Amino acid sequence: MAESAPRPWGNERQFSIYLAGLQGQLPAQPIAIEELERQARERLSPAAYGYVAGGAGGEETLRANRQAFERWRIVPRMLRDVEERDLRMELFGARLPAPLLLAPIGVQSIVHPEAEVAVARAAASLGVPLVLSTAASRTIEEVAQAMGQTPRWFQLYWGRDPELTASFLQRAERAGYSALVVTLDTQILSWRERDLQNAYLPFLRGEGLANYFSDPVFRAALDQPPEQDPQAAIFHFVRIFVNPRVTWADLAFLRAHTRLPILLKGILHAQDAAMALDAGMDGIIVSNHGGRQVDGAIGALEALPAVTRQVRDQVPLLFDSGIRRGADAFKALALGARAVLLGRPYIWGLGLHGEAGVRDVLFNFLADLDLTFALSGHASLATVDATTLVRAE
Repeated sequence: MAESAPRPWGNERQFSIYLAGLQGQLPAQPIAIEELERQARERLSPAAYGYVAGGAGGEETLRANRQAFERWRIVPRMLRDVEERDLRMELFGARLPAPLLLAPIGVQSIVHPEAEVAVARAAASLGVPLVLSTAASRTIEEVAQAMGQTPRWFQLYWGRDPELTASFLQRAERAGYSALVVTLDTQILSWRERDLQNAYLPFLRGEGLANYFSDPVFRAALDQPPEQDPQAAIFHFVRIFVNPRVTWADLAFLRAHTRLPILLKGILHAQDAAMALDAGMDGIIVSNHGGRQVDGAIGALEALPAVTRQVRDQVPLLFDSGIRRGADAFKALALGARAVLLGRPYIWGLGLHGEAGVRDVLFNFLADLDLTFALSGHASLATVDATTLVRAE
């Protein structure tokens, strides 16, 4: 069967909104990310909003992520045929509709009761892959079922119990996840002033522990099942959740326990990228965890050019942290990323309207990205590189 034509995201989305306007219908939720977040803040509890929106310390890194995008400017090119754009790309053997995945975000039940299942259904409706957090409110298996045939990846928080880690990897493989994303920057939790002021860590309230409470290895370590003694199960989770002793040498353990491609998330230094390549990793995600781990750290986009030069297309290079609009994704792609991961914006959509809210955010993002390509003079990913940008003084 011949492959279908690329989807005209921009034209389809904007004219559906304009045509609905002729019938007196306005969008169900804000188009602008800033207003979307404001309305979500009104809907959520102060503690839940602070947990999602906040960053480490004084949140310098949160601001640095956005400032890094502002320091680059797109240079549009004229009189190029951009009537049909094709944003499709291939990643680890899967054909994706655009260079976009949903970043792993945990404890989504604090935002909406359907949590990751609602996000999975929305992502699958548009063919966008989801990276599921270890600290999810729904299990590996539930989310896989909601995703159907759409690619999904599993993100690992690498804890102290190697048997539990191996069990997570086995479950992800059995449930059809096609890649493993290992978050490196959360050996311990950072100093987060918003959460501390609210005295709020959702894990201690039993949120985000679905994968742990459902795992046979985790359950076997308890005197009683989590259903009978949830507090003891939570305290066991706290003891094993993170592992500051993990080093580069331990990557061999992961390789021995999974057949999936392994991507390292949290790389900001070119030398660490080189070490990832030396360790035989299959991909790298440039990320500072959305500013949540190290206050005063480099903006993730500032780190991307040096890592790009180090990797030199040897493995797929992805980007995360600070993506809000299509222009942001375009800049990250121009600086060397093969694809980007979108985070907080889809959570605000989830908080407002559940599955429909997430779908709206994704559809709007894809439309914005498509139109940014067209109006900058590019019909495909192939022509976008560092020459399409200039550094703002």
